[in-house]
Amino acid sequence: MWCMCSRHFAAGLPSLKAAAKKNIVCYVTDRKSLIPPPDDSRGAKILENIRTALDAGVDWIQIREKDLSARELLGLARQAVQMADDRGAKTSKPVQVMVNDRLDVALAAGAHGAHLGQASLVAGDVVRWCRAGNARTDFAIGVSCHSLEEALNAEKAKVDYIFFGPIFETPSKKEFGAPQGIQKLAEVCRTVPSIDLIAIGGVNAENAASCIRSGAAGIAAIRMFQMTGHAKTAGEAVALIHDLDAKEESL
Repeated sequence: MWCMCSRHFAAGLPSLKAAAKKNIVCYVTDRKSLIPPPDDSRGAKILENIRTALDAGVDWIQIREKDLSARELLGLARQAVQMADDRGAKTSKPVQVMVNDRLDVALAAGAHGAHLGQASLVAGDVVRWCRAGNARTDFAIGVSCHSLEEALNAEKAKVDYIFFGPIFETPSKKEFGAPQGIQKLAEVCRTVPSIDLIAIGGVNAENAASCIRSGAAGIAAIRMFQMTGHAKTAGEAVALIHDLDAKEESL
């Protein structure tokens, strides 16, 4: 059952990037693609990865574990929210936790938003339901898009942010077709400027800056945070993107 909250808002959320005052870096979890291959402790490994990502300074965590039962997913999401809240309390730097696909789990876990795929609930319906007083006012709704048309539909649905990709070649996004590339990313950013667009798909420390310079509000990644030795790489990427913010502010 979806939880019901009394607070209501008539308009959409302010820009998430504006609220954060910096470009967004998001770790998307996927315990089935852990490198090295997972064993029976892969649930604990994901929590370890989340902690490492938080230590690296990420702004968002997206829980993307599509094969877990509702009970298992709720448990994981609640732990992630607690870890993020603890980190935010220590650093005065809020960290957002999104849950992929499961709006009910996101609300029950106290997460900060729900992320929808093209085969998930209809984004416009979810936005209207949440903004009719059924979710807290800062609860964000995001959607994955793989074309300009899908991005325009997401804009009409008044979602709060878009994941667009895959930008570069990556095993986890092969089902969504060939890489979109930086030029397509820039085109979508220009065409849909009212929504924060997060670049995903093969993003790493070497190419993240090109995504930001193309107009993206941030980047999201799986492998960058899950490969062996990922702590150093992830930290470098986060520092690089936040350094771009500092340079932009100084101009």
